[in-house]
Amino acid sequence: MEDLFGREELSNVANNLRVTVHRLKRMLAEAGLPEYDYVKIENGFYRWNSPMHVYVDVADFLDLLGQAEQETEEQPRMELLYRACRLYRGEFLPALSGEDWVIINSVRYKEMYSDALVSVCEYMKKQRDYETILELTSTAAEIYPFDEWQSLKIDALMSMNRYKEAYQFYEETSRMFFEELGITPSEKMMNQFREMSAKMSRKYQAAGEIKDGLKEPQHEDGAFYCTLPSFRDGYRLIRRIIERNGQSVFLMVCSLTDGKGRPLESREKLEVLSENLHVAIKGSLRRGDSFTKYSPSQFLILLVGTNQENCDIIFKRILDRFSAKHKSWRQNLEYYVSSVADVENDTSRLHFRRNEFHWS
Repeated sequence: MEDLFGREELSNVANNLRVTVHRLKRMLAEAGLPEYDYVKIENGFYRWNSPMHVYVDVADFLDLLGQAEQETEEQPRMELLYRACRLYRGEFLPALSGEDWVIINSVRYKEMYSDALVSVCEYMKKQRDYETILELTSTAAEIYPFDEWQSLKIDALMSMNRYKEAYQFYEETSRMFFEELGITPSEKMMNQFREMSAKMSRKYQAAGEIKDGLKEPQHEDGAFYCTLPSFRDGYRLIRRIIERNGQSVFLMVCSLTDGKGRPLESREKLEVLSENLHVAIKGSLRRGDSFTKYSPSQFLILLVGTNQENCDIIFKRILDRFSAKHKSWRQNLEYYVSSVADVENDTSRLHFRRNEFHWS
């Protein structure tokens, strides 16, 4: 009673329970189950009653983990943990995610699942059973995309010599983190992607394959868009080049605001403006310029062989294209530009430290 109706002020809780059970019976019939009295009341207790065999995945999940804990032999223990991992399909009762008892159990079940999955993957790696690792980590990466299961999946693909698939999945994961989800990467995440990239370079390839792999798939006009890790590496290279030849290179930050200089809070509007700003930047710059999405509301642009005056002209070009259909959008776009040579000075609003850009 407390779990179901504890937060509601009801005069007759027992009657509400009877109504809820009646609705459940109707829903079961509408779901296509054969006619039957599935919920029986005996001595004041409600219990499940079914003519066919049924199971509760959570109960089986906990039972398998309990059996695994009692098992002393490694192989049968891992078999039990594997079966438990296959039962897990995501958050516990997401429709009731606001209930305290659901939250507590959901966190506990996720921890159990994660521990079991790590144990199984470590065991399967020793057994060279990479197909099983691939199966389990594919599901885990879909359920919890921020928990870095992608790294284990890429390791499995590479161990199976499926380097092309590994690289494609790496690219998809990179886009998900840095573009679609708009997350500024942590140092740990950047290190993880660097490690993945390094591992992918170990397979020997013929010169022709290397050349084909380096080429752009097709000719594209406009600026070159790259993920934040790639942009960071390109920035580092440019820094080295200008130390030698003194070429003028500027770093521009384009920021979306609410029109009063404050961060844009409306997620729906931010998505629309961000997509249009991406198109405007790409179409307003040369093929030799590059840009990336730094956060949900900010883009970084690397402008090679230009000067301060031209940077202002470039921003105006971006602004005009961005607001071509909606003149009011002009107030939502601001920019800051700095010479790359000055970025690491203390007076600059944009700093590059260790693996991250920092904006102040």
